[in-house]
Amino acid sequence: MRQSLSCFRAILRDLNFGDVMVAGRVPDQIDQVFVSIQSLNSKDLFARTAPDFYDFIIVDEFHHAAAPSYQQLLSYYRPKILLGLTATPERMDGKNVTDYFGGRIAAEIRLYEAIERKLLSPFHYFGVTDPVDLRDVKWRFGKYDEAELEKLYVLQEKTARDRARYIYEAVERYCTDLGDVIGIGFCVSKRHAQFMAEQFNAFGVPSEYLTADSPDDVRDNVKRRLVNKEIHFVFVVDIYNEGVDIPEVNTVLFLRPTESLTVFLQQLGRGLRLCEGKEALTVLDFVGHQHREYNFEQRFQALLSRTRRSVLKEIENGFPSVPKGCSIILEKQAQEIILAHIRASVNHLNNIRRKVVDYFTHHQEWKLGEFFEDYHVKPIEVYGRSAPTTVYGLGLKENAVRYDVPLGETREKLLAKGLERLSFCNSARFIQFALRSLASIRARRGQALTGLNSVDSSMLLMLYYTFWDVGLSDWKDRSFRTVEEALYWLIEHPYAYSELVDVLQYQYEKIDIVGRPIPGLGEEFPIDLYCNYTIDQILAALGLHKPWKHKHFQEGVLYLEERNMDVFFVTLVKSEKDYSPTTMYQDYAVNERVFHWQSQSRTTVNSPTGQRYINQKYTKHPVLFFVREKKKNENGVTLPYTCVGLADYKSHSGSAPISIEWTMREPLPAFMLDVAVRS
Repeated sequence: MRQSLSCFRAILRDLNFGDVMVAGRVPDQIDQVFVSIQSLNSKDLFARTAPDFYDFIIVDEFHHAAAPSYQQLLSYYRPKILLGLTATPERMDGKNVTDYFGGRIAAEIRLYEAIERKLLSPFHYFGVTDPVDLRDVKWRFGKYDEAELEKLYVLQEKTARDRARYIYEAVERYCTDLGDVIGIGFCVSKRHAQFMAEQFNAFGVPSEYLTADSPDDVRDNVKRRLVNKEIHFVFVVDIYNEGVDIPEVNTVLFLRPTESLTVFLQQLGRGLRLCEGKEALTVLDFVGHQHREYNFEQRFQALLSRTRRSVLKEIENGFPSVPKGCSIILEKQAQEIILAHIRASVNHLNNIRRKVVDYFTHHQEWKLGEFFEDYHVKPIEVYGRSAPTTVYGLGLKENAVRYDVPLGETREKLLAKGLERLSFCNSARFIQFALRSLASIRARRGQALTGLNSVDSSMLLMLYYTFWDVGLSDWKDRSFRTVEEALYWLIEHPYAYSELVDVLQYQYEKIDIVGRPIPGLGEEFPIDLYCNYTIDQILAALGLHKPWKHKHFQEGVLYLEERNMDVFFVTLVKSEKDYSPTTMYQDYAVNERVFHWQSQSRTTVNSPTGQRYINQKYTKHPVLFFVREKKKNENGVTLPYTCVGLADYKSHSGSAPISIEWTMREPLPAFMLDVAVRS
């Protein structure tokens, strides 16, 4: 509290600002008060203040918001501004902290970006081979049995002592000067923390241990001695995960398997604070054989940029996506363990089926989003397959069929292919429309929807072409009179409808970009800036796909004469398998505002098409760009395009093809810029 108070006073340049209410201290004034949640609940502050007394309330460590201790604060006060701060928004219980803020995040900075911007210390992460095998340790409710871990790490004397010596030797190996180490070791239990401190003292490394039971004066004394290098390690359990600020810490030891990504990031964060004289944080993570449900991938994904490479590729290529100044180095055996574990846990069809059956066995109510989260399955891993199926179909085939009418192979495959395409969907507007319209179609049993405006009509057609790649008149084995009738046939089975709604809701909750109508085209155009769409959805939005007729389109350029609009479809990374030598165009971003694009190889400067492109600087007719990284992902799934908005002519060179630089009216999003710059 006092540290926060000092920061505010320094920034505001007001040494009289605020007061603290903590550990029995009664503040002189309560207009600006820094208070722990425990003190807030134990004092009479609620009785002394009205709900609107405070204009601005800041709650640190907001991921605890669902705890009962926070509920009185959040339910009583009605400030003009509520600011929640957390380094770990992903709560361990799966609840969403953004519910308190209308589902919005005001500002976000992830670990990679914070290090790149020099707001946090860089790290050198070493995956050190752990001699203890944990594959047979009891695993319950998503984590190891701590009593069994303690038995291995402390009570089995020879195993425990050999491991402690191995840990000490790793510290000697990777820490250049033990005399400069200011380190924290995270342990599994009180006995383990005490044992490790005793072992390190025996090895000649002055150390202490702390637990949640340690009195404040002991904690303060240990912290002072650690910072002064009178001791070099403090071994802890249940403390120092959060809320503790020791910027001097330069070494972190993970001495137990950390199943929770939240806890891992909290513990890692103890050493990432900037401090004069600290060049980087040394992280020693002891890696042994783990239970098959243990998730190695999450922690590496958290340490890397939002790369589209898989963790397997990152490991195999030496982690090219670490932040600047950082490194991840895995010892040979540790790397083999991690690679083998990740490969074994890859979500192939049999593995997913096992997870589905396990989930349905232990849950009376089926919540697909919960299944995806708890079992580390992504929708695209289920639906993006050559022989697609559905999650509820998988579960029902292994168990009793819950409904009298089976889904049927044709319907299940169509549904799964549509769900594959929806697995990339991130347009809030389209998802909300789909949920509303599907509910209406089901309630009206496929009767035509009434009162649709032009945008709704376009989005209904986009929804139809999400599942079918033929028009209504192209059906050979059944006859549909309307789009609504076709969609109703797809969702009339209860679990077909349930699965589709669950996936749409899951995608909506996972949206991490702010899509909006394209400036210059307006809300009457059903495509949103920075959102993903399939080629069929785009053509339906542009009016080329009609209910009765599907238009085949394979070109990368499209001119809509009635709109006087050029539409460009750009694939950044082109494979020789998918593109001929004459279509390997040089398309890339110069920067976030300028995009280099090549026309088709037969287009000359003097041709009508070439002249239209070049004269756009005068006509200002709309030129709309859709961009994707590559045609297909590593599993052969066709990737959607991202709408990056309108562009204006800047300059050109050459002919047949013409190289044109376009100025984007909206900046390219960061996730696209990473691959668009000279891909």
